[in-house]
Amino acid sequence: MSRLGKIPVAIPAGVEVTLTDGVLKTKGPKATLERPMLTEHVEIKIEGNEITLAPVAHSKTAKALWGTYAAHTRNMITGVTQGFTRVLEIEGVGYRAAVEGNTIVLNVGFSHPVTLTIPEGISAEVVKSTITLTGSDKDALGQFAANVRKVKQPEPYKGKGIRYQGEHIIRKQGKKAV
Repeated sequence: MSRLGKIPVAIPAGVEVTLTDGVLKTKGPKATLERPMLTEHVEIKIEGNEITLAPVAHSKTAKALWGTYAAHTRNMITGVTQGFTRVLEIEGVGYRAAVEGNTIVLNVGFSHPVTLTIPEGISAEVVKSTITLTGSDKDALGQFAANVRKVKQPEPYKGKGIRYQGEHIIRKQGKKAV
């Protein structure tokens, strides 16, 4: 049984949630989000100011999707009301980033700058050696942050690279002098 699925999802004031043809739409002050839901496995009821989810059958798929859809619904409501933020830190001599229009340009030790297109609905801001990504869709934001980090992952000897804020990199000792 899903512990997340049992708890009803509260709909705050100013948020509109509709379910039509298996697509859950959430409209709030910051954005409008859509997500397809498999309604043949999980029953979604919107009653008043809360959403209740329940598995249709006792199959393994229905039980797995029950908690997953509850978490997705909570994330959508949080996204349209507050939004999400991911902060990345750049560490290394000469490593820097800049936002130019809808692209982010990274100079991280390669012979060429790496450019990444910022997806729609996500905004990026660079201050010194930190990249702040904000958006209302948690999945898209997390995927873009992972793509930025993948350009130059932190290495274990000196710790140079792009890391999430607060991420701990396990350091290796390196060569020993005899």
